[in-house]
Amino acid sequence: MRLLFLGDVVGRSGREAVLRHLGWLREQFVPDVVVVNGENAAGGYGITVKIAAEFYEAGVDGLTTGNHVWDQRELIGAIDRDPRLLRPLNYPEGTPGRGATVLTTRTGRKVLVVCLMARLFMETLDNPFVAMDRLLRQYRLGTGGVDAILVDFHGEATSEKMAMGHYLDGRVSVVVGSHSHIPTADAMILTGGTAYQTDAGMCGDYDSVIGMRKELSVARFVRQLPTERLTPSEGEATVCGVLVETDERTGLACRIEPLRLGGRLGRQVPEVRHPTARG
Repeated sequence: MRLLFLGDVVGRSGREAVLRHLGWLREQFVPDVVVVNGENAAGGYGITVKIAAEFYEAGVDGLTTGNHVWDQRELIGAIDRDPRLLRPLNYPEGTPGRGATVLTTRTGRKVLVVCLMARLFMETLDNPFVAMDRLLRQYRLGTGGVDAILVDFHGEATSEKMAMGHYLDGRVSVVVGSHSHIPTADAMILTGGTAYQTDAGMCGDYDSVIGMRKELSVARFVRQLPTERLTPSEGEATVCGVLVETDERTGLACRIEPLRLGGRLGRQVPEVRHPTARG
C-alpha cells in the first residue's frame, strides 16, 4: 500500500498550497490514503468544519490535529459527527471525538489512522505509550487485521518522538511526527520494519517563524513583552510530508521518502514508482 501524510497546515497559505498540489500528488503517486494534519489550518489556530470539508472535497481521506484542536470552539460540538477528523487519542475518557479511525480504500483495504499527542513541553494528557498499547490490543497489523497503521505523533521533544517510534517498531506501519513545523532529515525504516520521521514539517510559508509572521515572532523574543496575536505568514507555502509504501502481507514499511514541494525550501519529490494496483 501507499500512504501519503502531509504535515501541519498553517493558515490560508498552507491550505491553498495543499489544495493546489493535492491533485498532482494523487496523480503522480496514486496513494491509497492521504492524511493531513490540519490543526493550524484556520488562521493558525485549529480547524473548522468548513475547512475540513474543503480538504475532503480535494481528496484528503483523514485529518489529524493536536494541541490546537479546540481553538475553534465549534469543533467541540461538531467533531463527534465526523469520523475522519481526529483529536489526540490520549485525551481523557469522555472528551468529544475520537483519536483513531479506520479508513477503507476503494479496494477494501483497511488503514488505521491514529492521532497521538506527546507530553514533554506540551499539555499534560494521558500517557501516549499506554494509550497506544490499549489501542493495539484491538487492532493487529497484517494478515487477519488492518492492512496498515499510520500514527501521527504530535509533539515538541525529538526524544519523545523517537522513543515512540522505537516503542511501536514492528507493530505499526509508520510513526511520523508533527507540531514542530520543521522537516527533519531522519526518514528511515526502523529495525522492526516501521517507517519513521521525527517531524514531517509544515505546509506553510517558511519565510516566517514556524509559519507565523516573523516580525511579531522576533519582537516577542527580543523584547520579552507580549505583542499582538501571532498571525500566519501569507507568502507561498511549501507542502511538506512523507510518502510511505508498505508490504501487502505484513503491513510493515518497505519505503519512506520525504516530500517538499513549492515555496522556499529545496524541492524534494520521491521517485515515481507506478504501482500495479492501488486502492
